[in-house]
Amino acid sequence: MRRLCQAGRKARASRGRAGPRKAPQMPNSEPTLAIFRNQTFRMLWIATLASNFGGLVQSVGAAWMMTSLSASESMVALVQTSITLPIMIFSLAAGVFADNFDRRRIMLAAQTFMLLVSLGLAVLAYEGLLTPWLLLSFTFLIGCGTALHNPSWQASVGDIVSRAELSAAVSVNSMGFNLMRSVGPAAGGAIVAIAGAAAAFAVNALSYVAIIAALFNWRPALPPRRLPREPFGSAFSAGLRYVAMSPNLLRVILRGFLFGCSAVALQALLPLVVRDHLQGTAMVYGVLLGCFGFGAVAGAIGNARLRARFHNERITKLGFLGFAASAVVLSLSGDFLTSAGAMFVAGICWVVSLSLFNVTMQLSTPRWVVGRVLALYQTGVFGGMAGGSWLWGAVAERAGLQGALLGAAAVLVLGALAGLIAPLPDTGELNLDPLNRFREPPLQLDLTQRSGPIMIMVDYEIAQQDVPAFLDLMSERRRIRIRDGAQQWTILRDLENPDIWTETYHVPTWVEYIRHHERRTQSDAGITDRLLALHKGTSPVRVHRMIERQTVSRHDEVRRSPKPPG
Repeated sequence: MRRLCQAGRKARASRGRAGPRKAPQMPNSEPTLAIFRNQTFRMLWIATLASNFGGLVQSVGAAWMMTSLSASESMVALVQTSITLPIMIFSLAAGVFADNFDRRRIMLAAQTFMLLVSLGLAVLAYEGLLTPWLLLSFTFLIGCGTALHNPSWQASVGDIVSRAELSAAVSVNSMGFNLMRSVGPAAGGAIVAIAGAAAAFAVNALSYVAIIAALFNWRPALPPRRLPREPFGSAFSAGLRYVAMSPNLLRVILRGFLFGCSAVALQALLPLVVRDHLQGTAMVYGVLLGCFGFGAVAGAIGNARLRARFHNERITKLGFLGFAASAVVLSLSGDFLTSAGAMFVAGICWVVSLSLFNVTMQLSTPRWVVGRVLALYQTGVFGGMAGGSWLWGAVAERAGLQGALLGAAAVLVLGALAGLIAPLPDTGELNLDPLNRFREPPLQLDLTQRSGPIMIMVDYEIAQQDVPAFLDLMSERRRIRIRDGAQQWTILRDLENPDIWTETYHVPTWVEYIRHHERRTQSDAGITDRLLALHKGTSPVRVHRMIERQTVSRHDEVRRSPKPPG
């Protein structure tokens, strides 16, 4: 442990010689496509584009294969469920891996796993050995690979690009996926029609080669790890705790859930709109999906200008209300061109809203927990989409297609009005770089990494007139402490000297105490500075660091021991 402490002091000294960190930049006002000047991002984006194309082709092949294996409509619907369900179930666990291990290696493992699964699926399909449940098992495994890959990829975007470029990078990623969604299903249908579902599975397997090669060639400069990795259970809890104690993140997840749950109605019910309102064919359905995809591309290109001109909450309201208007138009219109225009607008609102939520989550989260936070956000959005697809389908059966679309539009309007109570934060002013003020004290005991529990007591001397301001600051201090790992936080007042207040909290081990302080960010410094300004004592604030020891007297131990058998 002494060597650990010495290494930390050397690391901080080297950071100090390197000069102060730069303040966070405001969102980038350059054109969104300027992000392609970043060679690493460009290489990985193109490879991801190929992977997304293969995944969409595979989805079409799996759905079509299921129609030939089973006459049950529920089995066909389960193909899509088997792909998205692992993302909901395993995202947070994948986020823990993304924050504790090399993200590049995690993505390589995930992509290689999906390549092998896709090859196996193609071989079985070619040999005619697939059964309905075997097909669902393979698609479920591919979904597991996607769930493992996504948090590491999304968290890595912040490692590849600067803070100012992050909005453009997220928008372009969304644009690429929606671009492939415009052409991938049509291409998948053509491949299945010409060469069969096995060929679609083979194309998907081939699509992983590009991203695996790109990840092999990427060599990110990773900061040295000073502390041991968090155990899985505590890391899992830390992610949940951080989000639970961060009101801004909870707001984004809630709005993302509302948007996903209501906006998915358009995509879930679009086949019925084409069949019942437009009396169209599969070609009309494909064209409307293409309009949605092209709208998404347009939204991604214009997203940087929107973020430069408007606050996050105003953009979010526009996204909700624009999508609601599109739903109303689709519910009432029987004209193809009008419906195509509505789908184009919906595509713009889809990308603008979801990319804004994603960027806000990343800019509101320090790097040590970003994978877990993005995984929780993803779970909320995908959970909303999965639940919304079922909900609006059930509403359409009872209240009709028009009633379901109008109901979704009403929920979207409520989602916009939710901003009056819980507006989205503007994150340009947040500096989430490590605070780096903590200096490990010289210890007179030889502690190990697992030594503990540790109790911390901080003594303040506060004048009577400053007590209300002190308690207000302590309320915020409590949130920050617990968010960063403190337990059993409380504040005490001395009965004999009422000006003395003592803040106390526990951490499990000495290493967790160091980790707790390393999680503090520059944006937290204001609370600490204001508390120190209220301290009126002539000496600095006193910090007691104590290790708990439980003792039992020999007499009690003997008295409590069971009697030996007679």
